[in-house]
Amino acid sequence: MLALFYIFIAIAIGVSFWQITRIMNFREVIATDKDNNRQGTYFLIFLAGLYAMMIYCLIALNVVLLPESASIEGQHDDLLFDITFVLIGIVQFAVQFLLFYFSYKYRGKKGKKALFFADSHKLELIWTVIPAVTIVLLIMYGLWQWHNMMFINDNEITIEVYGKQFQWEARYAGEDNTLGLDNVNFIKGINTMGVDMSDKNAQDDKQVTELYLPKGRKVLFKFRSQDVIHSAYMPHFRAQMNCVPGMVTQFGFTPKYTTEEMRQKPEVIAKVNEINKIRKAKGEDPYQFDYLLLCNKICGASHYNMQMKITVVEPAEFDKWLSEQKTLAQVIK
Repeated sequence: MLALFYIFIAIAIGVSFWQITRIMNFREVIATDKDNNRQGTYFLIFLAGLYAMMIYCLIALNVVLLPESASIEGQHDDLLFDITFVLIGIVQFAVQFLLFYFSYKYRGKKGKKALFFADSHKLELIWTVIPAVTIVLLIMYGLWQWHNMMFINDNEITIEVYGKQFQWEARYAGEDNTLGLDNVNFIKGINTMGVDMSDKNAQDDKQVTELYLPKGRKVLFKFRSQDVIHSAYMPHFRAQMNCVPGMVTQFGFTPKYTTEEMRQKPEVIAKVNEINKIRKAKGEDPYQFDYLLLCNKICGASHYNMQMKITVVEPAEFDKWLSEQKTLAQVIK
């Protein structure tokens, strides 16, 4: 196998020298007006093909995008994405047109000399100041949104999400809305999250394997990892955070739509129907939309299967569900 690898390397080096030799032979070749006209026309044809491909991707591939954000804070992520995408799109279309059109318009012609500009302070000021101001405004908006999701003081609910190969667990803070202390050294038996049961704040905490969230109430998530780096990803809420062993990370958001409300959205219905056509052809069970907590870091062989269902309900239904869950003090005796 190693010998075959060396043979490939030798062939690659030989081909490279051959190509370089061919290029060197073109040093004495002078392009004619006919050559320049043909190449200029090719530029316009390529430009038309490039525009057609970009427009096709914008229209036909739009179905791969996520539906409307299911969190209030996520709306700002979507708006920032839309603003950035529109700005980049405008610049992309304009710059590509100028590059390829000018390549055609100012193609080489016999007896024609290029006009050289040493500098233009006005042009340099324009193309420096406008992008700089635009980028600063986008960064300021992004930092505001980052602070809005990362530093939450008025949260109503605190939930710890615990990642380990290859599953998620969660712990709800009790009536004091304060999570008890934890440490991996306390992991034993049914205490799979390593909660310190000597801490009074841990007595009313509630450990679950499925997340329930109330619509319209701000939730603060705190993340831990037992083994390797995981990444808690909630795509429909536009939220993602690394779970790092030995430290606690966090973000928060306010759910905007219940699971049932999201299932009734036209774009969600269309996507579910599309998926179910494929599943039916394969003889698989029908798919139903659910919010999911996924791992977005390749954390091992079963990384793809590391997910937890998230159900968003009305506040009254959430309070009822939470009241039915046993506290750690009742479970760990």
